[in-house]
Amino acid sequence: MERTYHKWFSPTLDRFMEMLVFGRGGIPVIFFPTRSAHFYDFENWRVIEAMKEKIEAGSIQVYCVDSIDSESFYSDAPPPLRIVRHIQYEKYILDEVIPFIRIQNKHQELVAAGCSLGGYHAVNIALKHPALFTKVVGMSARYDLTQPLPFFADLFDGYFDENIYFNMPNHFVPGISDPGLLRQLREMEITLVIGREDTFLDNNRHLSDSLHQISVPHQFYIWDDEAHRPRYWREMVKIYL
Repeated sequence: MERTYHKWFSPTLDRFMEMLVFGRGGIPVIFFPTRSAHFYDFENWRVIEAMKEKIEAGSIQVYCVDSIDSESFYSDAPPPLRIVRHIQYEKYILDEVIPFIRIQNKHQELVAAGCSLGGYHAVNIALKHPALFTKVVGMSARYDLTQPLPFFADLFDGYFDENIYFNMPNHFVPGISDPGLLRQLREMEITLVIGREDTFLDNNRHLSDSLHQISVPHQFYIWDDEAHRPRYWREMVKIYL
């Protein structure tokens, strides 16, 4: 399996960012890491190995991006700055990572995928920019980071503003009414996967219900147990990516 390492200084984030790319061609997949994890963790957890057959066959090419969650959602900065830093991260994906992919890979399709907080990143950016993505897969994810849950705090300490609203799918999805945006969302393949005992189950149900409300087709799968560990993600990627 071909594996390449990339690193460049991001003017958007004012820091160096790293990435691993697996495969030589096929549909490009931007794979977001879990909470505060890094671009190499999916390889270490053998999640990439689980996709080896598809990667070597040229069906998909996986771009494992890094995260800056410790500088945004999980930083000690004031809540307004946490969401601003996240928006900068999204701009890095849009303005630097996607153009990089388009140079490397001429396939017209583009997939966003992730596990846990990476699933949030994938679904949030894809639902906001459906013209760029043809498919999104969120696994074991949380789609409202303002909602306190057992063992998971409100990541903005009760603070709420417009930036937060437009970056929480469970908030902004029910309000989508633009016909062009709705058409693009209805053309995208959307898959949500969560464990039956996962703390985020109701969070996922909320997003699924919201998508139904605006008539956006999607697939919603509930796995047995918590299903919030690499051993489950290794099975999920085989099925949904």
